[in-house]
Amino acid sequence: MGRHDTRVTKQRLLIANRGEIAVRIIRTCREMGITSVAIYSDADRDALHVELADEAYRVGPALASDSYLSIGAILEAARKAKATLVHPGYGFLAERGHFAQAVGEAGYTFVGPSAAAIEQMGDKAAARRIADAAGMPIVPGTRDPVDVDAARKEAPRVGYPLLVKAAFGGGGKGMHVVRDAKHLEDSLKRAAREAQSYFGRPEVFLERYVDRAHHIEAQVIADTHGEVVFLGERDCSVQRRHQKLIEETPSPLVDDALRERFAQAATSLVREASYVNAGTIECILDEDGSFYFLEMNTRLQVEHTVTEMVTGLDIVALQIDVALGGSLAGLEVAPRGHAIQCRINAEDPGRNFLPGPGRITRYVEPGGPFVRVDSGVTAGREVPGDYDSMFAKLIVAGADREQARHRMLRALDEYRVEGIPTTIPVHRWILETEAFRESTHTTTWLEKALADAHLPAQGDLSQGAAARPTRPQDILVEVDGRRIPVRIFDERREAAPKAPSGHGGHGGEHVHGEIRAPMQGTIVKVLVEKGQSIRAGEVVCILEAMKMENHIASTREGEITDLPIRPGQVVETGALLAVID
Repeated sequence: MGRHDTRVTKQRLLIANRGEIAVRIIRTCREMGITSVAIYSDADRDALHVELADEAYRVGPALASDSYLSIGAILEAARKAKATLVHPGYGFLAERGHFAQAVGEAGYTFVGPSAAAIEQMGDKAAARRIADAAGMPIVPGTRDPVDVDAARKEAPRVGYPLLVKAAFGGGGKGMHVVRDAKHLEDSLKRAAREAQSYFGRPEVFLERYVDRAHHIEAQVIADTHGEVVFLGERDCSVQRRHQKLIEETPSPLVDDALRERFAQAATSLVREASYVNAGTIECILDEDGSFYFLEMNTRLQVEHTVTEMVTGLDIVALQIDVALGGSLAGLEVAPRGHAIQCRINAEDPGRNFLPGPGRITRYVEPGGPFVRVDSGVTAGREVPGDYDSMFAKLIVAGADREQARHRMLRALDEYRVEGIPTTIPVHRWILETEAFRESTHTTTWLEKALADAHLPAQGDLSQGAAARPTRPQDILVEVDGRRIPVRIFDERREAAPKAPSGHGGHGGEHVHGEIRAPMQGTIVKVLVEKGQSIRAGEVVCILEAMKMENHIASTREGEITDLPIRPGQVVETGALLAVID
């Protein structure tokens, strides 16, 4: 495989994604001599990935279902751009088999596994059967998706605590721990609702939940010539609500003997599934050193960066080469040192991780030896509330884990983001804990430890921003398919919006019995009725923002006298949700 091969440099690659992963793929395309094509929604018209790409095409309004999830719009953009390749990134359509199939039928090469492999491994019940056939241990659970009635019957066999999981998805969405029978039905319904919202299918299944477990995963890649390569394992045990916050490689709990067994099991599973291109096999590691298959992510992972830092390999470049028929024969994998990644989200840990989209008024990235930042923003750009809250990833490498930890702390101290809340403070806190230093943390550790963290809420983020002079901005507009540079003076929102206030991260501002939205979002469910009596702490509605469900609770007792909301309604920050007298 060679980056100057004309087979590669004549390609035009459309990235069916946005944000930092689109920027990261664009950079590899530039190194390989491939023309990069971006897509954007109205919310991302001035986004960094649009600016950096060689070409960019609008695919629809801000709503993801009408833009980044619109296969028709994306394929039309590919047609206009005369693309030859389509890379899905991660999230959105990356693990939808029908998208890979549509790309192939339209005459483009999909940079990823086949549609059949995506469907097969995306069906968690089918994936468990394949893992079992390949000799990889699996966690006890239901073989097939279940409804509420079937779940009631199966739950005693699986055993509590158990996990309700979306059958066709990942990323912690549609996933809930159930510790006893009385909470089973509510968890099933919520998981099914989230699964339908995020993945377009409501099916769920049950799985035994291991309380004290580490999360390890195998990065693999396979070509069309039968070569399967294990690129190493990662440890992703720092999680909150099944969402990863910090990832590292190698795992501090995996020795050479365990790594060899893990690699053999992972590559056997890839061969059993006839899988091609990059993928990740996720497992839990028990306290006795036994690992169990959870699922396979049939795409590039957010945390692929740490593997790149220790191997020196560009996984996106490998993906492209494999998609074009290249061979992995002779690929040398010789990891050195240790790498850690922190996901930088627009959330306030001091307000129970309340999402805080808005305009970034100041942005300074850290630098220095062995420091990498994969970012989708710069100063003056918006972090939209329409999509995931992650806007950057900070990655460092060191000769060993302790050096990498110290380097990450130094880099976090250098990182400056103003105008929006960020998760930087909680990353600093985690890295300094004894549990992280000694690698005794598990996937459930952070939830409990945060209760004693006492992280302060981030203050009024708009202070001082309004006094800054308006600066001209160069943007690109599209006129009849042609992009034209235009300079504008935009005085609409030089000041970032004030950080939403909250009580315990649940409710918004409560003035004279009013409950207001702490952020922009969509009302998923209304749990009360007008005229109903309510107690303090009871949930009024579920508000979805930045791919997170937020339970908006009452802070007082009384009667609901006004309820001007309905499911599916989009509300702005500060919008009235209910009045309690």
